[in-house]
Amino acid sequence: MTKRKQRLKPDVVLKSYWRDNGRFADLFNAVLFGGRQEIRPEELEDVDTQSAVVTEHREHAEGLEAARDSIKVRKLSGAHGMELVLLGNEGQEHVHYAMPMRVMGYDYGSYKKQYDSNALKYRKRGGLKEDEYLSGMKKSDKLIPVITIVVYYGEKPWDGAVTLHGMLKIPAGLKKYVNDYRVLLVEAGKHNLNFHNADNIDLFSLLGFFLDKSLPKRKAWEKAIEYSRKRGTDRSVIMTVAGIANSRIDSSVFEKGGDSMYAAFEEVWQEGKRDGIEKGRVEGKAEGKAEEIVESGFEFQLSEEAILERLQRKLGISLQTAREYFIMYKKPVL
Repeated sequence: MTKRKQRLKPDVVLKSYWRDNGRFADLFNAVLFGGRQEIRPEELEDVDTQSAVVTEHREHAEGLEAARDSIKVRKLSGAHGMELVLLGNEGQEHVHYAMPMRVMGYDYGSYKKQYDSNALKYRKRGGLKEDEYLSGMKKSDKLIPVITIVVYYGEKPWDGAVTLHGMLKIPAGLKKYVNDYRVLLVEAGKHNLNFHNADNIDLFSLLGFFLDKSLPKRKAWEKAIEYSRKRGTDRSVIMTVAGIANSRIDSSVFEKGGDSMYAAFEEVWQEGKRDGIEKGRVEGKAEGKAEEIVESGFEFQLSEEAILERLQRKLGISLQTAREYFIMYKKPVL
């Protein structure tokens, strides 16, 4: 019988993994409260992850659509009534050098959606003061606070900004006047978070093996198999790790369970190794062609723009990649 293979995509498996309220609550408890069980799974409810808002300008209206990986609302009855907090969770595979702006945009989308919903109540001016009518909300109206956590699963250490100020070139004397925006970032490969949920413990422990640069890949996979068998790691955790590796696996191993499930790591390792070899071959060919294009461009005294255009057209690459090849292979001026 032919094996049924599926490529587990990171965004799909991560959304599925964090949909579980127990795991979601444990992550936020670890990041926000040092592991104290302040947020309980039964207090969480799923909400729509799609935020579609319209940013209004004087001359045009610009549509903004942002979809989070997962977002939940916390409802808690207490001495001060109902407390509602939107908790966002963004999974990131690569370093994103504009992450503070990205999170700021997501959070704004959540606030704008709340604002628009609240403003619908006041379509008619009746009972509103002039300022309230113009604002679309009363002085007593309050929006729900939003908290977003970014979990970074990449191999490369995060070297991007984690604040808006980190993205800006601000004169020292003006820094205190420029509003900042902070990202709550968790690097899966290195953290000191206090998890209580068994699945989260296993997930981050397994990722720790693979993201440890001092550990040979072969050894990392061996440790993962040994750890999973010893812990009896849930298959959804193994699927999530395999998905982060973006690998093809035989889906039947998860249906069978037991030792065959843990052996999936072996298949992921072999698949990743083959993909790596093939990727190296493809990149090597592209670099060889790029060198020829750049050298011939100089021979025919083409302009830089013309050479960049040929690189993009012949290799099917972006302008940024074309520039990198151009810089790599251009001839020095004598």
